Amino acid sequence: MDYDPMVMDEALGPSVKITEAGAQHVDFELQNVDLAFANSLRRTMLAEIPTMAIDLVEIEANTSVLADEFICHRLGLIPLNSKNVDDVIYSRDCDCDQYCDLCSVTLTLHARCTGDEIMKVYARDLVVDNMRANQWVGNPVITDPEGLGTVICKLRKGQELRMKCIAKKGIAKEHAKWAPTAAVGFEYDPHNKLRHLDLWYEEDPAKEWPKSKYAEWEEPPQEGEPFDYDAVPERFYFEVESIGNLEPDAIIQQGIKVLQQKLAAVIQDLTENDGPANGINGGYDAPRSPDVGMNGQGWQDPGYTTPYGNGGNASAWGAGAATPYGATPYGQNGADGWS
Repeated sequence: MDYDPMVMDEALGPSVKITEAGAQHVDFELQNVDLAFANSLRRTMLAEIPTMAIDLVEIEANTSVLADEFICHRLGLIPLNSKNVDDVIYSRDCDCDQYCDLCSVTLTLHARCTGDEIMKVYARDLVVDNMRANQWVGNPVITDPEGLGTVICKLRKGQELRMKCIAKKGIAKEHAKWAPTAAVGFEYDPHNKLRHLDLWYEEDPAKEWPKSKYAEWEEPPQEGEPFDYDAVPERFYFEVESIGNLEPDAIIQQGIKVLQQKLAAVIQDLTENDGPANGINGGYDAPRSPDVGMNGQGWQDPGYTTPYGNGGNASAWGAGAATPYGATPYGQNGADGWS
């Protein structure tokens, strides 16, 4: 009995071939899917995988040369371990007033320079509270050989930092600090047989546009070969690089999981005939930012308020940089997020 290998491969469904793997990156080849699916997986891995990041900072003392907002922004971009992050619930789903052990992880930082030499404050100086969902979430990611981690700031003699950091669960679609990946490489058709790219050149495109390493894996176009208008991409090459908060294989698995949930929500909306969908997403609890739409109140913008709380002795700056005062200045139920 004769059979077509291409038809047999398509019947087997998507196939994955891992070409290179390491502690922080993985390269793989995806086949038997269309371009839309492959690109959807890439976008999901970039922007919709939940992770932990510092979202709220309560400053008790800061006598360094750096402003409060500057330090809070740096704290927000420190990668935090997000293994088993599903054990942490979103702030919008929690019944607490602002944060608690179920929806957040508390980290404290207290550093004071007492010597004449300049003192560097590192991510290792962040102390994680033991009251958290599991033993991994919230730990600063430290990968350098010295075990120091990211530099937060520098202090001279007499200068001090004392603050309380609240890490919450979120996604990179809200702010880049929740991104699990440093980069996601995505390529197909390395010889440009499909003409999806219009290569601008001055003299010779072959010299001015060097081929990628994947060009060796596919047959080059033959001289005088007619263009196939029905051809579609068949092989997709991914290069996923983690920032350390999630392992590369976990990023891919979580990306597939989120994509499945989004597709399930679409199917539910299309097949549901008994009434309107349950919620705007058809019952699917989509990943969102920590404080958007909490307790069913929706997004409410109270405007800006003074960043100084507690009689001017302390301030609670959000750790992001989307607004002048932080990434998420809006607190629960539409109230202002400043302490």
